[in-house]
Amino acid sequence: MPRDRLSVVVTRRLPEPVETRLSELFDVRLREDDRPMTKAELATAMKEADVLVPTVTDTIDAGLLGQAGERLKLIANYGAGIDHIDVGTARQRGILVSNTPGVLTDDTADMAMALIMAVVRRMPEGLAVMQKGDWQGWAPTALLGGRIAGRRLGVLGMGRIGQAVAKRASAFGMQIHYHNRRRLRPETEETFEATYWESLDQMVARMDVISVNCPSTPSTFHLMNARRLKLMKPSAVIVNTSRGEVIDEHALTRMLRANEIAGAGLDVYEHGTDINPRLRELPNVVLLPHMGSATIEGRMEMGEKVLLNIKTFEDGHRPPDQVVPSML
Repeated sequence: MPRDRLSVVVTRRLPEPVETRLSELFDVRLREDDRPMTKAELATAMKEADVLVPTVTDTIDAGLLGQAGERLKLIANYGAGIDHIDVGTARQRGILVSNTPGVLTDDTADMAMALIMAVVRRMPEGLAVMQKGDWQGWAPTALLGGRIAGRRLGVLGMGRIGQAVAKRASAFGMQIHYHNRRRLRPETEETFEATYWESLDQMVARMDVISVNCPSTPSTFHLMNARRLKLMKPSAVIVNTSRGEVIDEHALTRMLRANEIAGAGLDVYEHGTDINPRLRELPNVVLLPHMGSATIEGRMEMGEKVLLNIKTFEDGHRPPDQVVPSML
């Protein structure tokens, strides 16, 4: 007698081929629209499903996990970051958590470099002139930006994405510096000709560009706080493609308005979609709507990892991308 198929609930619309494959393999409930589930909808889904497939827009805290039904045994997150899931509580309740690491490294690093180029070369300001129809022709002193080559790049968080950013920046002729919880192996440093800074304060004070590439953890919350932002050179810029909570957004906005920092490129924000309105008004800031992972290839590969994690779990094995406490 064939066994019942796993009941899987997906909280957001996914690429069509991923949804099709989920439907072929499992008893899946997909979203009809792409709005995030409400807390009540999430609670209902967690009562009825064997597997929940959430995204970064779903906050799965201890309270919600306390309402989960006995059936729920796997949270197969569609995304690499898991700071929106209380993994410790899930583990206590016997619920496994998996994610999709590695597939977005190049996409996010590409976006970090795009932000560096856009801010340093003042591309949005040029775009605004063209869109308004105000361009009067070339002028020797118009929209002067800076040269990328020779600038010091300080990478905050030298994991997979940080190293991918360093690789790209090195090709542009930038000098690579980094701060990390652990120093890289000598041969890895040699690959990028990278300089390690044990003191983040000392690194920040000497860089022309800071790229934030560290995860959101209690220890990285406001790692770039008001005091540390004040250490930056007035001519320096900062870009963030990791998590918004790493930077004190209010302090950053205040310093950008006062020209104490030359510019910023942000793809993530401290309070999600609730962005400081004064930040939107600044010409020296590039704001993107969390596009770091927004490639067709990346989103498809994320879906493939979700499928593999669920299928491996269904077959009675540990999901290959299971999140364990030592990873947090």
